[in-house]
Amino acid sequence: MPAPGEKRHHQVLIIGGGNAGVSLAGRLRRYRMKDIAVIEPRERHFYQPLFSHIAGGTADALEAVRLQSAVMPKGVTWIQDKATDVSTDTNTVLLASGSAVTYDHLVVCPGIQNDWAVVPGLKEAMEGPHGGSNYEYELAPKAWKLFRDLTSGTVVFTQPPGPASCDGAAQKPMYLACDHWRRNGVLKDIRVVLAVSTPTIFGMDIIDEELTRKIEEYGIEVRYSTELASVDPDNRSVELRNSVTGVPETLSYDVLHAVPPQSAPEWLKTTDLPARGNPGGFVEVDPVILRHTRFPAIWSLGDAASTLNSKSGAALRMQTKVLAKNVRAVIRGRKPTAKYNHYSACPFVVSRNTVVFSEFDDKYAPMPTVPGWKNLARERRLTFFLERIVLPKVYWNLILKGRA
Repeated sequence: MPAPGEKRHHQVLIIGGGNAGVSLAGRLRRYRMKDIAVIEPRERHFYQPLFSHIAGGTADALEAVRLQSAVMPKGVTWIQDKATDVSTDTNTVLLASGSAVTYDHLVVCPGIQNDWAVVPGLKEAMEGPHGGSNYEYELAPKAWKLFRDLTSGTVVFTQPPGPASCDGAAQKPMYLACDHWRRNGVLKDIRVVLAVSTPTIFGMDIIDEELTRKIEEYGIEVRYSTELASVDPDNRSVELRNSVTGVPETLSYDVLHAVPPQSAPEWLKTTDLPARGNPGGFVEVDPVILRHTRFPAIWSLGDAASTLNSKSGAALRMQTKVLAKNVRAVIRGRKPTAKYNHYSACPFVVSRNTVVFSEFDDKYAPMPTVPGWKNLARERRLTFFLERIVLPKVYWNLILKGRA
């Protein structure tokens, strides 16, 4: 960690050591760039797609975590500190330790923050004995214990309004839990309620058809265009509110699985980087070349960027390739010509051995990259094997090294 008052310089400085920051650093190293640094305070690195499997009882928590030191690409400097501000006038990032780092190019990808406190009572409910979530590493195993031990009662699942990181992942533990309850003969005694903020379950006809079939199969009650308004953890009740009619509904629960509203990290919102009037605080970028529209030395990708796509790891993988090529081009004195096409994807785990696989653009029109995608968009065991077994190995061994 730099000493207080110490000032350092790097050709490419990356804020955030998650999927975006590490995989980008790995790809830039493959492009033979030598002076790259990543600012990341945490000692552990997480593979978040496995959180849904942890909450659903199909993965162990230890499978989703590695030491940050173990995933940093060779030749990349790890600055174990927290970014607190960016001075666009002096090309400087200020750190929590009191030191500063200057840069030629800055890539801002600190991820997204979970705003538990925005919904009254939600934070307290998650801290209590009846709340869990697949959006926090510590809450995912707790969610599975609650699902596993339940034999009757009411379970409420909530999906937040966007923007959110892979918001469809809010549904995955629900399908896994329902399949578990069905296999154990107790599903008929459990009322399952899902609140989604959208008018349909996802937004693509073929995917809506498959998910609706599973919802009917499990007997799930869906509240469309509905958001979580408040939680009373003492009385174990939630207030849901229809965003179209404004009509509230109060439900008692035995288990609450909630996904919170999300926004850019708090420190980022106070910088010059977000678009003016952007309530989420996301970094203003050209959504095609991923360069800041006002500060040409600054780039952004992933959950913290104000791109048009649905935020997901699949989108990030495409963005990493584009941004790395464009940064390399600019450093070599050329114009950035690589273009991001707003691609995203979401594999919906709908049982303990099947997945519905969606690929789509920023308008939720199908954007298949796999031959025969329409068959894969249907419920398949093959896609479960790929999502649960293959992709984690690809992530740890290829993606983070900039090789996939």
